[in-house]
This record gives sequence, structure tokens and C-alpha cells, in this order.
Amino acid sequence: MKIPSSIWTLLIGIGLTLASLWYGQNHGLMPVAASDEADLVDGLFNTMMTVSAGIFLIVEGVLVYCVVKYRRRAGDHEDGPPVEGNVPLEILWTAIPAIIVIGISVYSFEVYNDIGGFDPHAGHQAPITQSSMTMPGAAIAATLNDTPNLNQEKSDEAMQDPATAAVRNADQIPQKQDAPGLGIVSPSIGSSPEKAGKPPELVVNVTGLQYAWIFTYPESGITTGELHVPIGREVQINMTANDVIHAFWVPEFRLKQDAIPGRQTEMRFTPKTAGDYTLICAELCGPYHGAMRTQVVVEPEEAFKKWTQEQLAANSDTLNQAVAVNPTDLTPDEFLAPYTKEMGIQPEMLHHIHK
Repeated sequence: MKIPSSIWTLLIGIGLTLASLWYGQNHGLMPVAASDEADLVDGLFNTMMTVSAGIFLIVEGVLVYCVVKYRRRAGDHEDGPPVEGNVPLEILWTAIPAIIVIGISVYSFEVYNDIGGFDPHAGHQAPITQSSMTMPGAAIAATLNDTPNLNQEKSDEAMQDPATAAVRNADQIPQKQDAPGLGIVSPSIGSSPEKAGKPPELVVNVTGLQYAWIFTYPESGITTGELHVPIGREVQINMTANDVIHAFWVPEFRLKQDAIPGRQTEMRFTPKTAGDYTLICAELCGPYHGAMRTQVVVEPEEAFKKWTQEQLAANSDTLNQAVAVNPTDLTPDEFLAPYTKEMGIQPEMLHHIHK
């Protein structure tokens, strides 16, 4: 019994669809999903893998079929039939990819919106700070054309006498505020539509520099080189850089955001899976770029509170030890004066800081 070609086409189509769906959900290419946003990104990635697997099987299947069926037989020296084209087939293989691309584009737009990428309240217009301009030995990789002329004057002064310039300008560094005149807008990943307008449950300030990450918790005053976040609480990362452009990337969170000198970028995410994950700088920032890594610890709320208390206690002990080094009743600048020459610090700067 000869099976009609239409039945064969239907069976092959069903087989390819099932194989593509299975591979799209079981490819094993992604690391563990450690944030709520990761599930959204994984859904998009799995869809793209499903479509890609289907296209791959169809194209390679047709190629193998044609190689076998239309191969040259022994003794066959004739040319093949002069096929010039097939308009319906050309329309079909143009229309189907166009529909696939449009569909994935719409899906990508929805995912980006759901993770907060189109939050109009995310990101701040922040002035370029003097610390970004006078970092010794650093190369500014960001575009600073919008910097006021005052910054250039301060930068020239810092080149001549960095210590005096730092003292003179310490009180003139503007704090975080809106600065529409500068026109510096940093794209950020804000809150999801469900949490729009709500403040984050935890804020962490992050500074990138060659070649380390520094994390500061404004609520507790803790500063550390390792990021700790609790499960289930929305975290907002406020990022900037001291020297060149860095990129905050945790593969398990499926999120990446640039840290730019003189600007503040933001990123929100909600951790969901406990574990230790690697924070990687994903922007080439210098010869030791590959070593710019640290740990992100996602832990239960109780463990996070315990870690916070330990850090506060450690900071207090460190301060007490530092004070104990000065047993006599000397002022800070008198006690440190013998060391200033060796450290390259001018006495006027030390006096100004303590004053």
C-alpha cells in the first residue's frame, strides 16, 4: 500500500514539531534561574530555541533528502532539468521567516517591559562627579562631552596637585539629583509593571573600579566587596563607575547593566533561589578585566539579617582597634602627622578632612 505524500508530510511535520518542542524545553544551555526575571528571559530563550531547532531540522532534513534522492547515478552524464524558479515557494520561504521574526520581536518587547526595561521612572539624570574625572592613572572610557567647563578646570588643577585639588573640591562635589541641564540620561531596568510606583525593598549602591566591585548598603552603612541579598525582596542596584565603563552581570539573574563613570544606572531584580553566584564584569575594562569577579550570595531572610549583624559588629570592632592604636590624647592630625610624608599626603589636606 502506497502512502500518499500528504500523509507523509503531515507525519513528518508532527515529528519535527514534537522534536523542536522537546529540545526547546530540555536544551540545558542555561544556568539555574536565580531571580524572578530569569523565568521571563528563559521563556523567550526557550521559544527561540524551539523555533531554531525546527528550522534547523527542516533545512538539514531537506538537504539530506535531496543529496540522497537526487544524487548522480552511475552512468548518468546528463544535465539536470533547467528549473528557473518557483514563485509560490519563494513567497512561502520569505513570508514564514518574516512572521517568525515579527512574533519574536513582539514577544521580546513584552519580556523587556515585564522586567522593567520600559519603566519611565527608572534612571536618573546625575551630574558627572569630580571623583570620576580625577582618578589617578585611570582612563575615562565614557563620553563626557556634556561636562561643564568647571570640571575641566578642576581636572587641570588635579593634574598639578591632586591632594590640594581633592581638598578644595571635596565640598563642591554635587550629590545625586536631577540635572536636566546636563542631558545625561542613563537607561536602566526598573520595576515590573505590577510593582510600578512602589519603592524597592532593599537598595544597594554599587561602584565599579579597576578591578573590583564595592557594595554599600545605605540603610545600615555596611560597605563590603561581596553582595548579599535576601530571597523574595526586590533589590535595587544603583551603579556608577570610578574610572571606565564596567558591566554588572550575573548569568543566573539573566540581567546585565553598565556602570558608567559620572552617571548612575539602576537595575531591579527579585532573587528567588538561594546560592552563591559569580558577578562578572561583562565590559572590557583593562588588562585585568577577566579577574574582576566577586560573589553574590542569595540567602533566606534570617541568614541575611545575621550577616548584616555580623558586618555591623565587625565594623565596630575594627573602629575600636583603630582607636586603640592611639593610646595618648593626641588629635587625629597630630597622631597621623608623622605618616603623612611617607603616604604622600599634605598636612593641610589631613587638617581639612578632620576639621
